[in-house]
Amino acid sequence: MESSSIKLQEMLSKIEPVSRSAYAACAARWDAVAKPLGSLGRLEELIKRIAAVAGGPHIDTGKKCVLVFCGDNGVLSQGVAQSGSEVTAVIARSLAAGTASVCVMARACGAEVFPIDMGMKTRVPGLTDCRLGSGTADMSQGPAMARETAEQGLLAGIRLVRQRREEGFRIAAVGEAGIGNTTTASAMASILLGRPAEEMTGRGSGLSDEGLERKRRVIRQSIEVNHPDPADPVDILAKLGGFDIAGMAGAFIGGALYHIPVVIDGLISSAAALCAVRLCPAVRDYLLPSHLTAEPAGKCLMQELGLLPVIHGELRLGEGTGAVALFPLLDLAAAVYHEAATFESIRLEAYRPWER
Repeated sequence: MESSSIKLQEMLSKIEPVSRSAYAACAARWDAVAKPLGSLGRLEELIKRIAAVAGGPHIDTGKKCVLVFCGDNGVLSQGVAQSGSEVTAVIARSLAAGTASVCVMARACGAEVFPIDMGMKTRVPGLTDCRLGSGTADMSQGPAMARETAEQGLLAGIRLVRQRREEGFRIAAVGEAGIGNTTTASAMASILLGRPAEEMTGRGSGLSDEGLERKRRVIRQSIEVNHPDPADPVDILAKLGGFDIAGMAGAFIGGALYHIPVVIDGLISSAAALCAVRLCPAVRDYLLPSHLTAEPAGKCLMQELGLLPVIHGELRLGEGTGAVALFPLLDLAAAVYHEAATFESIRLEAYRPWER
């Protein structure tokens, strides 16, 4: 049987660069629209990135989905969060019932939510079963998961994107549900970025000063115990990550493999995105930024990815809500791109870059 490692490397080797000619054609179309050049700002850049992924200047934002990866984290035993793993199950039930915040937001903008059980302590009916176990191990005592398990999580995320592509979805977003995952993501960010845990760690869902210091101490201990290799993204993921992060990182890789732009949400998905990009740098051009998370590592991760979030609303709900908030903006920008008058149609001389 082919190992997960070999299969993952085969997938990564098949990823192609995005189309620069499609990007240029899209940029030319934007310049032909009867408005000041670049006046829709970063929205224009996002549409150009979508064109580059699609391989042509026609933009299709019609069928959108959100993959919400659910998993529990063994490090919760160290008191790094206000609540326990039972809350992950509560959120998962809301996702399955369509009453979670991300479900409500997705319905409002015509997107579909797919909740996935990557490895919760409690099984919840109605989720796609990609279980890697009943929660990860406590990373402060040893690796969160085996390397093979991390690779299986990456492959599961890739498969899920392939399935959505086959169903006709053209844009995906990722989200998560997993109490304690700001701890795992912050630990990963510390190694991926080479920054101290103190700089990368925030209050999550609202820790006190004492709770924040405990969280930082646990992250430092986890790094000291595991000695993750900064040059090996899978090693970092296996030792410090979560099942949810593994699935999300795989989804970003799947987006690049199957030519679907994938929207990043907040801190946790940003850590997953950088993990995916470190595995294959070409993945970066398939990513769409959404919002700037309130968590301290978020801005650093976006800077490292070279991406500029459009929404600055101090969002921190999770579930993929920040990523879904981008969907209506993409629809609006695509409508202007395709339907607005052009300089030629109104017989007006086109704007040109102003030179002093």
